[in-house]
Amino acid sequence: MSTKGQTAALSSAELAHLTVLSRPVHGHAESLPNTVLAFRHRHPWIQFAYAVEGVLEVRTDAGRFVAPPQRGVWIPAGVMHRVLCAERTCVRSLYIADSENLALPSRCRVLEVSPLLRELIRTFSTLPVEYAPGSADERLATVLLDQLASAREEDLILPMPADPQLRQLCRSVQARPSQRIHLDVWSKRFGVSEKTLSRRFLRETGLTYRVWDMRMRLLSALPGLERGERVTDVALACGYDSLSAFIAAFSKLFHATPGEFFHRVAPDGDSRDG
Repeated sequence: MSTKGQTAALSSAELAHLTVLSRPVHGHAESLPNTVLAFRHRHPWIQFAYAVEGVLEVRTDAGRFVAPPQRGVWIPAGVMHRVLCAERTCVRSLYIADSENLALPSRCRVLEVSPLLRELIRTFSTLPVEYAPGSADERLATVLLDQLASAREEDLILPMPADPQLRQLCRSVQARPSQRIHLDVWSKRFGVSEKTLSRRFLRETGLTYRVWDMRMRLLSALPGLERGERVTDVALACGYDSLSAFIAAFSKLFHATPGEFFHRVAPDGDSRDG
């Protein structure tokens, strides 16, 4: 098959119907607005999906992985997942052959997309699909994979328990982030002591219920903040009565205020702040 004029980026339909990757990496040439597969599915290869604009979320049995602008979600081969995104989100994806020769992460993670990594992905999208082995194009793809493997991991993950009762609890709380429900309410509902339920929650998620609940509310705040909604309105929608308490909690988790965290970068790398 001739590859003249054909780039490494494929359409969503082409990517969805691939069964074998002819080269270690395939991807999109352009950022695709709101083009995701919202149903549960899996790939025989690694997927790296990142939000150029908007907020991207990947849900697996293990948890929620949330990627605001210039962050991406690393999805290992074979992991069942759904991809969701907020309105106006632009997604750019890479599909990477799962090979034992590549020292790449084996679990879902949220990664920072640095300016260098962003430019490598954008340059890669202009290469022929079947770039020649041993060529400069293949070496660029190798550098791209090295940068992905060393990208900084971000704590934008909400772990989900496997226990059916705890999953019921978590789904209910996530559906109404503006309402605060203490763990003793759930312990009475499940007919166990609060101490027992607390230990089960920590064992299943690695987080106390209080920390998990706070993280869930702050992650739920990201789409509204990215859209430019008033911080006060977002805080109220996520169960915070005090703006200062919301900003303090946000800064503690993300090491930045909401304004600093959403220092915007345009899809082509040009700052929007002017």
